[in-house]
Amino acid sequence: MDQPARRSRLSRIQDHLKQIIYGGNDGIVTTFAIVAGFAGANAEGVAQIGGLAVLVFGLANLFADAVSMGLGEYLSTRSAHDLYRTRRRARIAAVKTQTEAEIVSLSETLVAKGLPQPEAQTVARSLAQNPKILAETQMMYQQGIRPPENDHPALNGMVTFLSFVLFGGLPLLPYILRDADERSFTLSALATCLALTALGVLRWLATGDRFRVSVMETVGVGLVCAIVAYLVGWLVGG
Repeated sequence: MDQPARRSRLSRIQDHLKQIIYGGNDGIVTTFAIVAGFAGANAEGVAQIGGLAVLVFGLANLFADAVSMGLGEYLSTRSAHDLYRTRRRARIAAVKTQTEAEIVSLSETLVAKGLPQPEAQTVARSLAQNPKILAETQMMYQQGIRPPENDHPALNGMVTFLSFVLFGGLPLLPYILRDADERSFTLSALATCLALTALGVLRWLATGDRFRVSVMETVGVGLVCAIVAYLVGWLVGG
């Protein structure tokens, strides 16, 4: 694969890293929680409960939660867009009616960021000629809010849904590909660990963070949730 294509693919992963990690991790934990809950509830393993029951509950939960997560991400992004536009309008109005105060406010922010006082005032006065740019700059530096032009609600929701289904389906593979027996839960646990590891590697590739930290944090969070699900099943069913 040539370098431009590789960079383009990496850029797409970085743009939607939040949705991929959030949806993937929740999908893995959600479906394995079904498997672990069944295993914990039966001292002799999932086989006696029936692989069909695991599949029915697991797949139903997988797709229902995937749709819920996708729509939730869509609504969350839409709400963030609406909130940004509301704050932006209010800030533009403030710039137009209280121009000097807004110039002073922005220059103080720029000085706090390390820009010398004279240059900060010059930049602030220059931006004041365009209230929209000044308002957006203030929102970015003072409130940490960035313009959401490249943030698409429908696409974010779809990425979350697909990540949830693709990663979340892996713990169920042993029950799909083979008859349920005493080894099914062990294979499902192994598939869960591999899925969480893959998610951690994807996070490492996108962020460039330390490999061990990216993988161990992702796997650790998922395993804690899985253990809790198993213990709850054991306590309730035992």
